[in-house]
Amino acid sequence: MSAVPLKNLLLRFRRNRRGSAAVEFALVAPVFFALLFAIIEVALMFFASQVLETITQQSARMILTGQAQNASFTQPQFKTYVCAQIPALFNCNSINVNVQDYALFSGINLSPFNPDGTFISNYCPGTSAKPIVVVQLSYDWPLFVTKLGFNMANHNGNRLLVATAAFQNEPFTVPAGGC
Repeated sequence: MSAVPLKNLLLRFRRNRRGSAAVEFALVAPVFFALLFAIIEVALMFFASQVLETITQQSARMILTGQAQNASFTQPQFKTYVCAQIPALFNCNSINVNVQDYALFSGINLSPFNPDGTFISNYCPGTSAKPIVVVQLSYDWPLFVTKLGFNMANHNGNRLLVATAAFQNEPFTVPAGGC
């Protein structure tokens, strides 16, 4: 084989553009699809966070107006009420419900965790001595694109979504008891 035909073969190969689009797409496609799926996952996560905020506000209103106290809700009953508002977006068993009462706004603790790292899960809807209430819902949102190198995880490989409502109860007659 002489040097001239080899040179001609290389020149023809360089000028031939059939298939170049497929090669270029094969190089760009993984990055394009990873970015596309990351955008979709972030959008879903923000949507889920907003849904959780809405559920928290609606659930807090039950306590704010005294309906939960007058119905003598227990923690499981309040969680059942919360779960009744949840769309198919969440798994009710994975939602943590925490209702705490405080005497002063300055004493509020907004961390959803105990010192040992477990979720705080109480139900204290407030009394006349502690009229300030914090309703907090938290949910570990599973991530999928994280496996492709786009890491938004902040809790056990998932994204912890937390929605909080803090308020002072309206005056109403509280049944005997308390936390």
